[in-house]
Amino acid sequence: MLIKISPMITTDLLIIGAGPTGLFAVFEAGLLKIKCHLIDALPQPGGQLAELYPKKPIFDIPGFPSVNAGELVDNLMEQIKQFEPGFTLAETAVSLTKIDDEWFEVVTNKGTVHRAKAVAIAGGLGTFEPRKPDHLENLAQFEEKGVEYFVKDPEHFRGKTVVIAGGGDSALDWSIFLADVAKSVTLIHRRNEFRGALDSVEKVQKLKNEGKINLITPAEVVALKGDEHLRAIVVSADGEEKEIETDYLIPLFGLTPKLGELANWGLEIEKNAIKVNNALDYQTNIEGVYAIGDINTYPGKLKLILCGFHEGTLMCQSVYNRLNPGKKYVLKYTTVSGIDGFDGTRKEAEKAVVKKID
Repeated sequence: MLIKISPMITTDLLIIGAGPTGLFAVFEAGLLKIKCHLIDALPQPGGQLAELYPKKPIFDIPGFPSVNAGELVDNLMEQIKQFEPGFTLAETAVSLTKIDDEWFEVVTNKGTVHRAKAVAIAGGLGTFEPRKPDHLENLAQFEEKGVEYFVKDPEHFRGKTVVIAGGGDSALDWSIFLADVAKSVTLIHRRNEFRGALDSVEKVQKLKNEGKINLITPAEVVALKGDEHLRAIVVSADGEEKEIETDYLIPLFGLTPKLGELANWGLEIEKNAIKVNNALDYQTNIEGVYAIGDINTYPGKLKLILCGFHEGTLMCQSVYNRLNPGKKYVLKYTTVSGIDGFDGTRKEAEKAVVKKID
């Protein structure tokens, strides 16, 4: 009889979630000589950015007026390559056990065992699915036949007529981006006010004035028409119904997050998110277990990538203290200290500083 032995992976910091927040945390941990390993349910790093909208432009990353989601993931992967993190991909973390005062054990759905001295949960929205307009009776009939919930490749819509429904950032951003790709773009929202960034709202209004976007508010898509493929939608506005021919309908009403197995780990949960101590280090109610990025919650929380970067940075400082009790860490700026083992950057930077002082 053969006994299957599950593989064992040991590391300093185990990061559950290989989205942008998790990837940047690897960089910050690397600066502190903390070895990292990441687990992700997707077959490639990048989280939602890689899986759902790799071509979506992102406008609020410092230093980048605009960067495609996929490009941001590629840059983060290049940034952490020097620290040689490990990856367990296409597997889901299903259990978390505290073995002793020093070690945690995390097992995946495929039996892979991970042991680490600290755990950071960076699972984004957890498992997720799009919020669908359930009032459309034949919606399922046209899914992937004209109804798309994500824009993975904008070129798919080049020269096509597109209707986008929604009033948040995704609906606004894709309306702006596809205005230069699609034959025509119509944005429909059930209110006159939008929930997205003010700058995006102003851009949509400008494109409407230029005739590059059709804006219909307040209005709602009430029916779909077609045979093998979507042919038209019916819109209700001001008590009247109007049929609009279109090749695609993209309902963008957000994602429904689900914590999955994480909800059974003894973590303190509030509104489907993990509560953390944001006044200190983003630690959960379990000492040594942290939550960073969109999956956590605290007073004033903003679900932005740059906020996840900030949270991951402070989390790594706390992990360093946990791994090195009593050892004082002196913060050094990378512009001066460089990064050890990376093309001699540290030595060159030190030479420059000495020369400047002389």
